[in-house]
Amino acid sequence: MKGHVIISHGLQSSPEATKATAIAKVAQSLGWTTEIPDYRDLDASSELGDVLSRIERLRRALAGKRTPLVLAGSSMGAFISARVSLAVAVQGLFLMAPPTQLKGYDIVLEAAPVRTCIVHGWHDELIPAGEVVRWAQKRSDHLVLVNDSHRLADHVEFCAQEFGRFVQGLA
Repeated sequence: MKGHVIISHGLQSSPEATKATAIAKVAQSLGWTTEIPDYRDLDASSELGDVLSRIERLRRALAGKRTPLVLAGSSMGAFISARVSLAVAVQGLFLMAPPTQLKGYDIVLEAAPVRTCIVHGWHDELIPAGEVVRWAQKRSDHLVLVNDSHRLADHVEFCAQEFGRFVQGLA
């Protein structure tokens, strides 16, 4: 086993989400173990769900895991993965369509200074691409912009392949 990947699904999504399962397959094929926590019970509480409880659930999922650890996530899952990387040692972050701030919360996107790959849609209707470009540029992160919307529905396989390249580069 090379390490462990925890993939956090987006708001109003599930552990069976297409991007999460595609990434898990690639990770497993490369010798990594995977886990996709279920946040659906927390998502029903409000428009953005219970963000702080999502963060705490991911932190608990990481307890006792051996390294190397990689956190991956889509949208809200990307946001909480980045935030948790500030508190738990991870080797890398793979973020898809990460929000740079959350309406109604006094927290912004922050992440540990670890190797990070971001995939974002040029036509994201929820999170303008320019905001993500500015965030990634400040950190000198690897950023791939694709001709897609927030869900990255036309780039599921691309995201999985990009994740594969990312984890192979961690060795």
